[in-house]
Amino acid sequence: MKRERSGHGRDGFDLGAAVVPGEQEPIFKGMTIMKQTHWIAALMFGASTLLSGCAVTDVQSAPAFAADARWAMLPMVNASETPLAGERAEAIAGTLLRKRGLADLTHYPPQTDASGLPELDDHRRLESALRWARSQNFRYGVSGAVSEWTYKTGLDGEPAVGLTLQVIDIASGRVLWSASGADSGWGYDSLSGTAQRLLNRLIARLPLKR
Repeated sequence: MKRERSGHGRDGFDLGAAVVPGEQEPIFKGMTIMKQTHWIAALMFGASTLLSGCAVTDVQSAPAFAADARWAMLPMVNASETPLAGERAEAIAGTLLRKRGLADLTHYPPQTDASGLPELDDHRRLESALRWARSQNFRYGVSGAVSEWTYKTGLDGEPAVGLTLQVIDIASGRVLWSASGADSGWGYDSLSGTAQRLLNRLIARLPLKR
């Protein structure tokens, strides 16, 4: 008569629960390998959602500025390796600032060098724009710097943006408020969209009174 082995073996393992060769081994109770794979994929997607597109911001506190004062959009210094990143950031910031309530926001005129050619040095452009703003009796100026404006190297090529915004007292040139931040997006996001999201977050923290 053939005996069936059941119960616990010498080392305490349940021999009756041994897996029959050829059958699919459950990894979790009631979950096949295929289901577990889908479960892990869902967890990884959720984790990547939390980790991707994260932003870091640092905002200085300051008294509220008069929204109905005369504001000038000044050049943003491009410290990144991407040409014209400062001008792109200026255009986005100007739109968002007007949306925020700075109706009397005027963009600085084109800056030229001594030979009449477009000024390529951002620091000289900023100094020239400040002189223009003083001559026009503006009260506040918005400037800043772009530290990163690029697509990351790699398979996905996520956009990455880092920048600083400043409110400047035109008469004295003193910085009254500043905010800095960095943001990155998904591989299918655009640089301009990532920059707009970051700038919108920073400008929302600009203290204004009406």
